[in-house]
Amino acid sequence: MVEHLNFHHLHYFWAVAKDGNLTRTAARLRISQSAMSAQIRQLEEQLGEALFRREARRLALTETGHVVLGYAEQIFATGSELVATMRSGRRREEILRIGTVATLSRNFQESFVRPLLDQPDTTLRLVSGATSDLLARLADHELDLVLANRPVRREPGRPWRCRRVAKQGVSVVGRRRSRGFRFPDDLGTSPMILPGPDSAIRSEFDALCEQLGVTVSVLAEVDDMAMMRLLVRDTEAIALVPSVVVRDELRTGVLTELCVVPGLVETFHAITVDRQFQHPLIKALVMRDEAELLAMDGARAAKRGKPTSARP
Repeated sequence: MVEHLNFHHLHYFWAVAKDGNLTRTAARLRISQSAMSAQIRQLEEQLGEALFRREARRLALTETGHVVLGYAEQIFATGSELVATMRSGRRREEILRIGTVATLSRNFQESFVRPLLDQPDTTLRLVSGATSDLLARLADHELDLVLANRPVRREPGRPWRCRRVAKQGVSVVGRRRSRGFRFPDDLGTSPMILPGPDSAIRSEFDALCEQLGVTVSVLAEVDDMAMMRLLVRDTEAIALVPSVVVRDELRTGVLTELCVVPGLVETFHAITVDRQFQHPLIKALVMRDEAELLAMDGARAAKRGKPTSARP
């Protein structure tokens, strides 16, 4: 006869493992510390292994504890998915919830989601935020997909599925110059608008400038790509951006691509989690050719790459 797992015991173990402090967890869950300790002890007796060891003033997981935590994460994630699915009912297939990192190019976001606007039975819910917040919502099944400009690694209990959907060189853009632009000599001839210090392409650009012995005059450091686009369009400064950010201005001639910075690229990633009930449009969205996502004419490319639903 198979002995059934007590999920109350497992939940208390999971809560303490996430928090690292039994007293604080017991207070948060409104259960006495002694009762919580007893239930975790019963789980250890059932499994035949210790799950925690005490280190200083906190509880640390044993090797077995780490294994059990991985299973607990999967079990409770599946439970969250079940609740989300049942609460939304049939609407689950009609609403696609996409989170986008706040620093991501608005033009790229538009190219990615535009085909969904031609799906009469699908409502797009697009939210923006910090990467950590969006991933937490993805793990809780409040989002179906997250778009980011940095990859994420799979972690115990967080089986992210991260697919790079596009990669593009980073350019120096600005108003057209009568004598052209020489890289890297002309980098210091105009004030520059750069991504903020936490940006991956900013770090790589700073390292390249250090290697080349080039000093630039920084006019502004901007995290928001839409704001960077406005600033370079309305000033005499030059900006370091992926060309998709200023796609419209390049096409109309308001701005020109002065040079492509050697070896510098921005990557775009679609992040999902393993789910029993994946939205039927997700696969079609992430499998499109990157040329469609980065094309100068985003609307035309989106129509070429229109995803089709897996529903009959």
